[in-house]
Formats: sequence, structure tokens, C-alpha cells
Amino acid sequence: MKVTQTSIGGVVKIQPNVHLDNRGYFFESFKSSDFEAHGLPSKFVQDNQAKSSKGVLRGLHYQLNFAQGKLVWVSEGKVLDVAVDIRKGSPTFGQFESALLDNETHTRFYIPPGFAHGYFVLSETAIFQYKCTDVYHPEDEYGIYWDDPEIGIEWGIGDKLVSEKDHILPLLKDMDPNLLPMYREKN
Repeated sequence: MKVTQTSIGGVVKIQPNVHLDNRGYFFESFKSSDFEAHGLPSKFVQDNQAKSSKGVLRGLHYQLNFAQGKLVWVSEGKVLDVAVDIRKGSPTFGQFESALLDNETHTRFYIPPGFAHGYFVLSETAIFQYKCTDVYHPEDEYGIYWDDPEIGIEWGIGDKLVSEKDHILPLLKDMDPNLLPMYREKN
């Protein structure tokens, strides 16, 4: 697998070695020893899957007390996936990284704890999957408005189908600082 560091420390794109032939393809979608060799988490405790239709925008979500690192990918369709650094004190606070994820390139995107996460479905439908480093606690879910102009995510053209809950999330500048994770440098 090939691991590419993005401009925000800890957020990486992972390209598996895909073996193609006339029967289709094969690749190792996750191998703990490969992740460990690249300094990535190898212990995931929850897997999730969501199916969405074109135009669905989910996010930007994060957990505070039970922060989750997420390894995300698409097994069907195509999405724009986004990670926003919301760690207080981080040199890249308020900046984002994005990745196009689809079932042709099989790219994975690792988002460490301390980031808000969301995605926008570009294909007719998409099956979005992710592994989490901690279990989901609904009482610990927070979020930031998906179209925050100061963050400036370019989601792409087309109508956005956003849940009522996500549509009323606050802007990053209006967040209670106590509801944002702290930045901690790796030692």
C-alpha cells in the first residue's frame, strides 16, 4: 500500500495495491501490520456503513470525549470526503483536507481524532464505509456547519441534501471553546 501524507499532520491518503485481471480485482482492504509499519492505528473497534443517494451531504461531525479516528472508503459510487482540523492550538486549526473516494481507485482516507468529518455523494448512490478507533456515543456528538464560509470547503456543484440537524450546526467561530478538542503534539 502507498501512504501519502496530506498538508495536515496525521491525515493521510492510503492507496492499496489493487490486482486486476479479466475476473475483476483483488486487494487487501486492511492489514494491521501494514498500518503499524506506517505509524497508523491498527486497532479499530467499530465498523459502519451508510448508503446515500446523489446530493446527500453528511457532516461535519465529531466526538469530543470519545474521539474517533476514522478510516473511510467507498465500496460503491463516489464521494468527496472532508476532514477539518478543529483542535484548539493546532497550527492548521480551521483548515481542511479532502479526498475523492470511489469504487474504482479504492483510496482510503485516515482522519485522526480531533477532526470534524463529512462527505458529499457525487454518484447516483454511494456505499460509504468506515472503521473507528472508538465506539460511537450519541450523547457525545457535535458538529460544525457544513458550509462555513471561513473554512471554505468547495463541495462541488449540485443541490445538497442535508439533515435538519446538520443544517443548524454552528459556525466554527461560534463554537464554545470547551466543545473543541485540544491539540496535542505527538512525542
